[in-house]
Amino acid sequence: MDGITIVILSIAGVASVLLFAIKGFLDQVPDVIDSAGRARDSWQRFKKPDVPLPADDEEPPLAA
Repeated sequence: MDGITIVILSIAGVASVLLFAIKGFLDQVPDVIDSAGRARDSWQRFKKPDVPLPADDEEPPLAA
C-alpha cells in the first residue's frame, strides 16, 4: 500500500511542476508576440522611411 501512495504523490508532483512550467511559458507568449511586432515595424521603417532626414550640412534659417 505504501508503494501506491508514493506513486500517486510522485505523479501529482510531476503534474504540478509540468503545469507550472507550461504556465510560465504561456505567460511569456504575449510579450514575444509584441516584441516581434515592434521589430517588424522597426524593420519596415528602416527599409522605407516616410520622412527624409534633413542633411547635416544645411544651415538653419536666419531669424528676422
